[in-house]
Amino acid sequence: MTACAIEGGTAGAATAADPGPETAGPGPDGPGEAEETGGRGGPGGMGEPVGAGEAGGAGGRAAGTPHAPGAPTAPDVPRAPGVPTAPDVLTLTADGAYGARLTAAPVPPGGQRAWYPERWTLDGPEPYAVPLPLNQPEEPDAQVVPLADGRVLIRRRVADRQMFSLLYPTGPATGELALGAVECEGMVLLPPSPDGRSVYGLTAGDHSSLLWLVAGGSFGPELVAEVPGHCSGGVWLDRAGRMLALDRRPAGGGPVKAVAVDLERNGEVTPLLQIAPASDDRLLLADPDSGLLLIRSNAPGHDRLGWGVLGSCLPVRFPECLRPADGAVTPFAVQPGQMLMPESCAVALRVDGPAGSWVGIWRPQGRRLHQFAAPEGWSAGAGFWSRDGVLHLPYATPSTPCGVALLDAPGDEEPPPEPGGTADGGHGTEPSAAAAPPAVCKPVPLGQAPLHRVASTD
Repeated sequence: MTACAIEGGTAGAATAADPGPETAGPGPDGPGEAEETGGRGGPGGMGEPVGAGEAGGAGGRAAGTPHAPGAPTAPDVPRAPGVPTAPDVLTLTADGAYGARLTAAPVPPGGQRAWYPERWTLDGPEPYAVPLPLNQPEEPDAQVVPLADGRVLIRRRVADRQMFSLLYPTGPATGELALGAVECEGMVLLPPSPDGRSVYGLTAGDHSSLLWLVAGGSFGPELVAEVPGHCSGGVWLDRAGRMLALDRRPAGGGPVKAVAVDLERNGEVTPLLQIAPASDDRLLLADPDSGLLLIRSNAPGHDRLGWGVLGSCLPVRFPECLRPADGAVTPFAVQPGQMLMPESCAVALRVDGPAGSWVGIWRPQGRRLHQFAAPEGWSAGAGFWSRDGVLHLPYATPSTPCGVALLDAPGDEEPPPEPGGTADGGHGTEPSAAAAPPAVCKPVPLGQAPLHRVASTD
């Protein structure tokens, strides 16, 4: 994708922000005209491998649909007393069947907080949590990732090594299968692979970044790719777990650009995002079914949240409704199953403001940000969609140690055409996207689809 657009309207006191005109940016080599984005950082360090697994659980009932739409400028999002903030959010498998997090045991007076892993089962008739404690508490910087078979991968830092094990319930105790270690100072685990059995870790240095397969391999942690430059992020582009997008800054400095890494071709790297030559273009989320991409870029002049379609020749758009004055928005889930219909996908967003975090829902075709109070105890930024448009939001409270609140995606009324909304090449204005949706270009194979303008052939 090579141009950017701006969508008018802001989220105010109403439930949804009203749409406004869109302003298209210039062509492939020009900077965009528009105005949102914070990038995502990465760890440091390089490494080499040095080696080479259910406890009882507490149940909880799923909650009903959260009350009410409202776009609170200062929503009341209380945190349950006695439930400490975990050092890491709840991480979900790609299909939302399992979750894993670090949580804390009750602290006695004058005692020290003890962290332990916890697995959530979310695909049954009732969600429940299974604690996975071992003989000693975990450090708060440990990281856990659930697998599709119900086991939980844990990464621990021990001196200058990253140690990996699989945890699983074994009657009243916790089983542990050691996988090996990687010698490096820092590593971050990427989101669970869509294949459900593989977990990758990233160690990033100034000149190159190493991608490790830390679970799912044959002989413990395996180095699968070395990518030139400093990499961060991590978004899966397909359902097979082959194509991974990373945000890369060149070794010699320069703007951050998202690239695609082909894990079946020895980590072959191809360009993915190029909105403007000097802009930082990061990929936040991708939906393999529809091709919808959620992007952060400063091409409009400062960081903005935008959307585009993989392989499309249409410009990246930066809706005005995704920059509410009272909060910062970050997408965390896209509705699956919308084959070749990116404009109709419901997108869940975490909205952070002075009073806490709440939930936003938005569709590209609707161009409205619907805002909802989060359920009490929500693991902010965690959730998944069903194919029929129901958002599942995991939460924990003293009375419900493992619960899921259900939120139906609201409909979007068709906005009226903007008065005088004819295209004006001099000012770059065009009709409302909802009133006059642009034509969709012919899809291009993923390997041939860096987001620059492509010629469409019949």
